[in-house]
Amino acid sequence: MIKLFVGLGNPGPEYEATRHNAGCWWIDRVAAQLGARLVAERAYHGLVARAGVRGQSVWLLEPQTFMNLSGKSVAALARFYKIAPEQILVAHDELDLAPGQVKLKKGGGHAGHNGLRDIHAQLGTGDYWRLRIGIGHPGDRDEVVGWVLRKPPAAELELIESAIARAAQAFEDLAAGEMARATVQIHTDKPPRPKPARPTPAAAPASDPE
Repeated sequence: MIKLFVGLGNPGPEYEATRHNAGCWWIDRVAAQLGARLVAERAYHGLVARAGVRGQSVWLLEPQTFMNLSGKSVAALARFYKIAPEQILVAHDELDLAPGQVKLKKGGGHAGHNGLRDIHAQLGTGDYWRLRIGIGHPGDRDEVVGWVLRKPPAAELELIESAIARAAQAFEDLAAGEMARATVQIHTDKPPRPKPARPTPAAAPASDPE
């Protein structure tokens, strides 16, 4: 089961709508879904909410450190409440996925993501869950910093928000540790096609509907 859900981003209004804050967007969506309110907690260097899901308590956290110090916030809360790394899920922006894609995985490297890098360092392991929210890649490594710190255009934002909404719908399964079920829902980027209805005889229209 997952006890701590983290959304990565940078603090401050100038960063709220940038691609790098996609993890925070997901936590905001989940908090609204649960009717939970994120409040500043100095002890955990972030915005925090506690909620009940299927009879258990879970934590939502948005670090208010800058991205490269995210682990300071995550580790502070995890250590105080004795939450193991495998009970943590970190939502973050992912350059290697296109807007509209979102993937769930456990463990692995940080792939150069500064937020994940610091979480690795502070927890002493990469053995936690990640929700990778696609933001696309600019196509040139030298443009990555500017890319993640800019707002996506409307068409891309719509795709990202759609992926975030889909992943938020799997929240209860994630909290319960039903990861296989959650994965199917999160990774399915299109709704199932409805079965075609059987044709029924009908009278010819009196006029052309066109």
